[in-house]
Amino acid sequence: MSDPRICLIGAGGHASRNVYPFVGKANGHIGGVCDLNEAFARQNAARFGGRPYTDLDVMLDTEQPDGVIICIGPEMHAKLALQMIERGLPVYTEKPPAVSAADALVVARAAKAKDVLCVTAFKKRYAHVYSRAKEWLDGFDRTTWQNIAMVRASGHYSNESPRQDLLLDFEIHMIDLVQYLFGDAKQVYVMTKDKHAYSISVMFECGALGCMSVCDGRSFSVPTEKVEITVEGGHFMSIDNSSQYKITSEGKPSEWYEAPVFASAGDAGKDSGHMTELVEFMDALRDGRKTSRSSIADSYRSMVLYEAMATSASRGELVDVKYEEI
Repeated sequence: MSDPRICLIGAGGHASRNVYPFVGKANGHIGGVCDLNEAFARQNAARFGGRPYTDLDVMLDTEQPDGVIICIGPEMHAKLALQMIERGLPVYTEKPPAVSAADALVVARAAKAKDVLCVTAFKKRYAHVYSRAKEWLDGFDRTTWQNIAMVRASGHYSNESPRQDLLLDFEIHMIDLVQYLFGDAKQVYVMTKDKHAYSISVMFECGALGCMSVCDGRSFSVPTEKVEITVEGGHFMSIDNSSQYKITSEGKPSEWYEAPVFASAGDAGKDSGHMTELVEFMDALRDGRKTSRSSIADSYRSMVLYEAMATSASRGELVDVKYEEI
């Protein structure tokens, strides 16, 4: 396969800013654009290529794509992903993969049964600084990992729907990231202030501890995202706004990186992860791979952790994190 032929479902603001512009840069080719709003579909087709559609089945039957990207509200992610899997089409959905862990599990099992690639757009896994953090951590024995601390804040959320829920829409990125870096969680304890601020404690299966402090009392335009990782023996890594990191080894500075542009708001595809995740999806299509860095199997586990956190917050008690086999 040369450049994969891609159909996109959804032509809203986020997709138009952070997905469509990077398809070509990731060496993909847009064949069709589908949105219930015909004006949106026509606008994005004119801007980025492909033919506009308002009927999904007509688009897929006509374009015969190599893969499909779903960029609409989370309520439809699982349903549409299952439709693509049933057709045998590799699919990439925006985060979260579903509105519940149970729905994500259904998709993961369907992808496994049909042997079809299903990817979730958890961009933090692909951001340059967190790719380096994963590589750095994996250079140590897991028993020496001590702690990961995260602080992240956004503008106001109403918490009245899945796409307006602070934990599910915004902090799901960090929930996925903490598990990507430190592995499966064992237990969580969460306190919340009316679902607008959370203090989260996590114990991981590897024995390390994590803490997350998140809230929606700041700004979407001025990012707040800080991560501190500690490994025994004076090894630690500090990460700021997905665009800068500092590594200390045995108590001495050893590595430093700063993005060439201020990328934390999604201005650069490599540093924010928006382009890098699409590059991997296109590469997987070319190579015929059925796995990825953010497969639906991993995304299901992140949804389990999210639900454990939400349950702990509502009950005010320690909750065990339990995953089902896929």
